[in-house]
Amino acid sequence: MTDKPTTRKDLMKPVQLLGLAFVAALFAGFVTLMSMGFFQTRPANEIQNALIVALVAAGATFIVVLVSVALMLLAVDPAKVTATVDRPLLLPKDAPDATTPGASTAAPAAGAAGSAASEQPVRPATEKPDDDAATPKA
Repeated sequence: MTDKPTTRKDLMKPVQLLGLAFVAALFAGFVTLMSMGFFQTRPANEIQNALIVALVAAGATFIVVLVSVALMLLAVDPAKVTATVDRPLLLPKDAPDATTPGASTAAPAAGAAGSAASEQPVRPATEKPDDDAATPKA
């Protein structure tokens, strides 16, 4: 059995995006109903108010999730839509990753001349000299 590599185009189907927004809206509506006591014994006007607030919360959540996911999809480069995802996206291209055998994350050793100079502490330009610290402050 051969698995087809997952492309970004497969991950961005509109039905899945609408489904994600719908599930988030259902969750928000259910949480609102639970928090307003819809499933408890209440007067009819409180149940009606809880239902209206839950529908508003669900609708707002649906719209916010749908718009935010659509805006995030606009950040994808159209030339890379059909490219397969085979490495971590947030690592720089020249950084070794865990999938490369023998990749080392240790820095190269400095030479003998460079090691003596690197032992001296480097003070940032914004830091004042130490003689100000020796004077007592009133």
